[in-house]
Amino acid sequence: MSQEPRMYLLFLFLFLSHGVASHRVPDSGQDLHPLLQKMAEEIIDGSYLNALLDLIQFQSSHGWTADLSHRVLAYLNSRNVAFTIPSLQAAVENHLEQRLYQPQKLLEDLRETDAQQFHTAMKCLLEDKKDLLELEDLVIDLGEIRKQALQSPGVNRSLFLVTLERCFQVLNALECVEILGRVLRGSSGSLLQPDITEKLPWDLREDAFKNLSAVFKDLYDQTSAHSQRALYSWMTGILQTSSNATDNSVSWVSAENLWILGRYMVHLSFEEIVKISPVEIGLFISYDNATKQLDTVYDITPELAQAFLEKISSSSFDMRNTSTIHRLGLLVCFYDDLDLLDAAVAQVLLHQMIKCSHLRGFQAGVQKLKANLLDIAMENQTLNETLGSLSDAVVGLSHSQLESLSPEAVHGAISTLNQVSGWAKGQIIILSAKYLAHEKVPSFYSVSQMGVLLAGVGTQAFYSMDRRDLLQVLRSTVSLRVSDLSPAQKQGVLSKMIEAGDPASGIVEIRGAFFKEVSLFNLRREPGFNTTVLKEKELRRSQALFLYELLSKSTRRPEELLSTGQLVKGVTCSHIDAMSADSFLAHFHYFENNLSLLSPYQVNCLAWKYWEVSRSSMPSFLLAALPARYLASVPASQCVPFLISLGKSQLDSLVLDSHKKNSVLRKVQQCLNNSIADEYAVDIMGKLLCHLPAAVLHRGVSARAWATALHGLRACPDLSPEQKAAVRLRLLEQHGLPQNWTAETMKDLGPFLVLFSGDELSSVATKFPDILQQTAARIAGTFPPQEFLWAVFESVRNMSEKNPRSAPSPGCHGVMAPSSGDIFKLAEANACWAPEDLLCMEEHTFTRHVELLGAVRGFSPPQLMTLKEKAVQVWDLPSYWKEYHIASLGRIALTLNESELEQLDLSSIDTVASLSQQTEWTPGQAKSILQGFLEDSGYTIQDLKSFHLVGLGVALCAMNVTEISLIRISEFRVVVARIGTLLCSTHVLAEFKRKAEVVFGDPTDWSGSVLQELGTIAGAVRGADRLLGPRERRGGDPSPAPATQHVATAEPPVGTRWRQHSLLAGHAPERQSHPDPLFQFSSWSPCHLGSLAWLSSTGSPAQDRVVSSTCTWPFGARAAGPAEWKQRHFRL
Repeated sequence: MSQEPRMYLLFLFLFLSHGVASHRVPDSGQDLHPLLQKMAEEIIDGSYLNALLDLIQFQSSHGWTADLSHRVLAYLNSRNVAFTIPSLQAAVENHLEQRLYQPQKLLEDLRETDAQQFHTAMKCLLEDKKDLLELEDLVIDLGEIRKQALQSPGVNRSLFLVTLERCFQVLNALECVEILGRVLRGSSGSLLQPDITEKLPWDLREDAFKNLSAVFKDLYDQTSAHSQRALYSWMTGILQTSSNATDNSVSWVSAENLWILGRYMVHLSFEEIVKISPVEIGLFISYDNATKQLDTVYDITPELAQAFLEKISSSSFDMRNTSTIHRLGLLVCFYDDLDLLDAAVAQVLLHQMIKCSHLRGFQAGVQKLKANLLDIAMENQTLNETLGSLSDAVVGLSHSQLESLSPEAVHGAISTLNQVSGWAKGQIIILSAKYLAHEKVPSFYSVSQMGVLLAGVGTQAFYSMDRRDLLQVLRSTVSLRVSDLSPAQKQGVLSKMIEAGDPASGIVEIRGAFFKEVSLFNLRREPGFNTTVLKEKELRRSQALFLYELLSKSTRRPEELLSTGQLVKGVTCSHIDAMSADSFLAHFHYFENNLSLLSPYQVNCLAWKYWEVSRSSMPSFLLAALPARYLASVPASQCVPFLISLGKSQLDSLVLDSHKKNSVLRKVQQCLNNSIADEYAVDIMGKLLCHLPAAVLHRGVSARAWATALHGLRACPDLSPEQKAAVRLRLLEQHGLPQNWTAETMKDLGPFLVLFSGDELSSVATKFPDILQQTAARIAGTFPPQEFLWAVFESVRNMSEKNPRSAPSPGCHGVMAPSSGDIFKLAEANACWAPEDLLCMEEHTFTRHVELLGAVRGFSPPQLMTLKEKAVQVWDLPSYWKEYHIASLGRIALTLNESELEQLDLSSIDTVASLSQQTEWTPGQAKSILQGFLEDSGYTIQDLKSFHLVGLGVALCAMNVTEISLIRISEFRVVVARIGTLLCSTHVLAEFKRKAEVVFGDPTDWSGSVLQELGTIAGAVRGADRLLGPRERRGGDPSPAPATQHVATAEPPVGTRWRQHSLLAGHAPERQSHPDPLFQFSSWSPCHLGSLAWLSSTGSPAQDRVVSSTCTWPFGARAAGPAEWKQRHFRL
């Protein structure tokens, strides 16, 4: 039984068992307090929750003595109720577990409690000070009970509903509001549906109303647009009623009412804003907290912002006064009174506009306003003079403007420049070079002043720094910026830290994700690690495997290792198998708390271990990791805990095989009776909602549950085409065509707009262009359908047609070239521009947005070729391009042919590193990049440092066998993990494998950590004999082999368990002849190599070879099919 319901049963069986164990049962005729007598009657009736509430009430006003428990038992005996402690315990467990897992029944129970019991229940939810119920030497942790209840799916929904229904009649309003706030803040926001306002009280006292309004304001971002509108109507209904306004000509919107509305003030209509008294708006702006409130109106529209600005202007406030500007909050983002504005005021406005990045949309207008203010701020002054006073508007400066800056000006403005967000990579490169122009070698002081500009420091400059300065950097807050560095820059820092002096001291100072760059070779040289040092570091899988094995030799306390979190990545199935039953159960919570760090194979091993040692208490989600037949062990009575446990986990990380996943989902549907009846079922399902079959989504979700389900579906990262089609049909049934949607419906269903056709979206593009563009901005980083992108494109272009355009360039008459605002709004939808449109782009537009355009994944080769032509047109031939030009190109660089690549100045490894970020180079292009770097830098292969190898990236794949053999082992061995992520050809990988043998020895002796470190290089091991341990090649006993072994044998009969002994696979209990080798590495393609989990740091350990189902694998004739392979030993 799970831990959660046990928290509830403590209240009875603990004190009763204590009494029975210590004393004889007194005479049944002894007096029993009426409240305890009532409690006993409720035990007889099976109303255990009521009994608990009576017990709590009794204990709050009476002292508890040991004899009271005997009197209760005596009373039960006098009523001929033959309760023993075990039977009472079982009854209590069953009842309260059912209430925990069936929150609808809990709601019914709480509705049926008497006034005193309900009062006690509400007080238990409310009180924090006295969380412990003390019964002599026994303690009931009411705080833990409350915590578990509020965290149980559906329970907070029941508590919310019953609080609304009954609390205001039992407790005072302020207490009820506090309870509602506590319950709501623990929910996902789905509790606040539009119809909930029908249950909200309309007669609250002023203080209670303000407090409840504050709760709704705190939950604003979690509330749907429809619910926001409903709550706004409830709030304004009460405010209007309490207002002294007697006719429609006088506004009910007072200064205090604006403060009460908080973020809900954005729902005021334009007409209501216009009617606000200038006196009241003046009072509101005078409030000390007005600025804080206006800083949070993230979803205000330009029209409403302008209305508020005009109303403030009509009061006694001077809109050009610095004090007034500071009070405007996000309204400053829509400031439009620029006539005759002086430079000082423009600078104040720019400083306040830093906060405008928090606005939901309208960023193109903000950028345009900043550009206008920038021009005003620089009037009659040079850029060098004004640089430090331009705030984050400096990101709008062009490359040429930044190039014109003096190093002294950059030094003087560094306190501003180092905090600005939104810099493009090219801008950072220019400013960093300017700042460091006076220093041949950066110092700790200079680097510590750079902030966000640190990413512009060259790799060679980092490597040239004094080691003591670098140590100071890593010990200071500057280390927080290390994550912004490229892999080559990180390796430059790391090389300097480790190459001289005591390497261990350098390694120990490296914290966070930067530690993942430390090579396995260097870790193996340092035996002095301890768990305290590791708690501040993130680990690659290979590091975790090595360190867990190393540290486990020096401690016999698993908690020392597992408590570090990251080390769980290095726990092998052998380690899990070796744990005793008691030790495993005592330490399982470390695995459960770090489930996201575990591979599916590790979870599978944990599941087998738990099944063996304590299947009755096994967490339900682990059953999904076992073969499908084990799901049959879940009885109908345990369906709810099974769903809750599985719904809190990531199913995709537990089960990789699609057939197995379908089995799990069939069990889920069986538990649900193929339907979702109400919102409670949605609560219980959690993340499982994202995996429901299309048929269930279309027909199996009741109308009552749909709104809550839709709230959950918004968060699903990857619905299948069938699921998307089902959701689309359901949306059409519920809401009709998008052309008939309201603004609130558009906002609530925004993430689902990608499901509709171009024709269906065309009206949306015209009716709600801003909301459509905001939706596109929120789903940035995904791959939306082409029809959705076209709808966004049309909405932007339609708006642009209304704005005046500058004269077209020669040859561009009749062509709508993209403007700066268009490109900024479109993001991925820039892929819809025709090549001729892109070619007609103005030069300043191209230079300002080249990095954004270079990041668009949907551009076709002709579009990219056009953008390259534009780059040549603006920057001249490639031979004139500087590092910041090249770094800005992104995917545009892929169109450079071999001749053009040879023209580039590739003397800097950072320039090469920016090119190697692209992975689509042809072999010829990659060779040109490699040769260009060697020729321009003057290095030979033998001269290459480790950071050069990292910076070259995919260009290393263009090396021939001779060139690879020239790479120094001392440099190769510290970056082998980076090289092991490259999808080079097999002959290149084979040569890297030969170098790996020099570092790590014979492949048959490679450990799991070494295999993880090598990644794709391990795929170059040829021949079946390399897959087997030495004893297997001799035909001896198949004991643990240090490298990968044979994999596939048929799954044994039901009831037979395979033991995990090898790094890759288990062996059947009986000796079997080896099947044909599964992996003939010589025939692997990049698909095979790229599909192995050990390519990434988040992949599986050596025991967990996770392969992709998209590759064609050379299975042997006698190898078992994927559906038959034991999950414990190999997973597809």
